[in-house]
Amino acid sequence: MRLRATDAPVRVLLYHKPVGEMVTRRDPGGRRTVFERLPRLREGQWIAVGRLDLNTSGLLLLTDSGALANRLMHPRYEVEREYLVRVLGTLSDATRQRLLRGVPLEDGKAAFERLEPLHAGGGSAANQWHRVVLREGRTREVRRLFEAVGLQVSRLMRVRFGTVRLPRALQPGRWIELEPQQCAALLAAATDPSASKVVPEPNSC
Repeated sequence: MRLRATDAPVRVLLYHKPVGEMVTRRDPGGRRTVFERLPRLREGQWIAVGRLDLNTSGLLLLTDSGALANRLMHPRYEVEREYLVRVLGTLSDATRQRLLRGVPLEDGKAAFERLEPLHAGGGSAANQWHRVVLREGRTREVRRLFEAVGLQVSRLMRVRFGTVRLPRALQPGRWIELEPQQCAALLAAATDPSASKVVPEPNSC
């Protein structure tokens, strides 16, 4: 299905997912799902743009447009995902280069587009924060990449998807709706990867 800037307007929500919520409509175990907190649509349903696992928090986009969701998730368009990750264990320069070059996983070779330490806030040698960027959205990819080099992820938070960044003021469990110009920028990035400029943070409610 083609997606054009002239198509009917779409709605996009930015949700701050807390740890412990499922990105599914119903959970057999009775755990809370992200959809329980969202506003109801008169027609259609909210579609999650990718998933975050139970123990991952941060930015989750939801839209009423299946075409937009599919375009943002399709590996062909290499939409960036940015995460903050806390790792148990020391990341050496050699290991960092391995993760940037690519390591084999059970579903094929994978690599970080960018991987850099976060010096602000400090942290002991056994408990370090890093910023990572991926251009695909395989299941548990960040965790599996670090596990493949013998490191364990203790916290993981997505802070950006494509052109949209998680607002600092938006509390876990809260959502906001993107303004028309922000949706237009997201649509442009999904249509033309060269247009993927990060837009300013939307105002939180």
